[in-house]
Amino acid sequence: MSKKLYVLVGLMVIVAMLAGCAPKPEAAAPEVVEEAAAPECTLKIVNLINGVQGDKSFFDSAVRGTTKAEADYGVCVKVIEAGIDPAKWQPALEDAAANEDYDILIIGTWQMTEFLQTLAQDYPDKKFMIYDAPVNYDDPDTDVSNVYSVSYKQNEGSYLAGYYAGLMTETGIIGVVGGQDIPVINDFIVGYKQGAMDAGLDEANVIIQYAGSWNDPAKGKEIALAMYQQGADIVFQVAGGTGVGVFEAAKEMDKWAIGVDSDQATIIEETDPDQAARILTSMMKNVDNSLYRAIGLALEGNLGYGAAEALGVDEGGVGLAYNKFFDENTPDDVKAQLEQVQQDLLDGKITVDTVFK
Repeated sequence: MSKKLYVLVGLMVIVAMLAGCAPKPEAAAPEVVEEAAAPECTLKIVNLINGVQGDKSFFDSAVRGTTKAEADYGVCVKVIEAGIDPAKWQPALEDAAANEDYDILIIGTWQMTEFLQTLAQDYPDKKFMIYDAPVNYDDPDTDVSNVYSVSYKQNEGSYLAGYYAGLMTETGIIGVVGGQDIPVINDFIVGYKQGAMDAGLDEANVIIQYAGSWNDPAKGKEIALAMYQQGADIVFQVAGGTGVGVFEAAKEMDKWAIGVDSDQATIIEETDPDQAARILTSMMKNVDNSLYRAIGLALEGNLGYGAAEALGVDEGGVGLAYNKFFDENTPDDVKAQLEQVQQDLLDGKITVDTVFK
């Protein structure tokens, strides 16, 4: 090998060695992406229903109210379904009170009042709401100062429903299907009957029957069919899920029905428009509005725990559904008479009977 070649190879070796010793560029640090923190709940709420969702009436209305509060107020809501077996309602309430993370626990219906009456005092740092029936604030043996109760003057709303039915009937006979023979349902019925009589019907021509159930549409249909066969052309359902059968009967017999608690025609229209078209109106017990309102007041620190509140027509707690079905089927003169009687009710010119004293 020539001398020049030796020198060239040597230089190449030196260059390679120097390159190997050169510091390597540092790898770029991975970009750290911070996850957005989940928004904090303004309040943690448990909505325990002693039934199931999907009744298109009472409990669905309660869920709508808390869902709207979740969207508008930033509260966090967990809905718990206790099912239709009454034996499971108290254990479900006790389990939720002891093990759920909540600031306010909401329950409804008169069947839950005694359970809450004894339970609330065991959780003095928690708040409770009950709708549709109040706890007993005068009981010296229990402290329910952390419970807010809201009920509804269903007798007032039902008076309007009965007056309307009395104006609309062509046979002079109307009916009402109750879920159970209990005070709150009878409060609907006395108002309905009084309204019908003020519209000119005989008391004997208001047919009343109880289904003894809240989740038996077949029973509701059976009772309503019998009423239609007796000459009734309008039947008011006050029976929760059982009352859905009343609408089935109205569709089958080409008669009329009146819904309850929610605007049931617009809800049912999505799945059965022909059935919805047989519902003249609904006597709305605005559970959704009342719970939404109560949660807003709770956030402001203005909710009246330790007391009961009753919401009637004047407070927006009850009223009739004035929707397209009502508009299409109700003559103008009936609308005018109904509007006047509602104003008379608001002005205190009409006193509606009630089973609650």
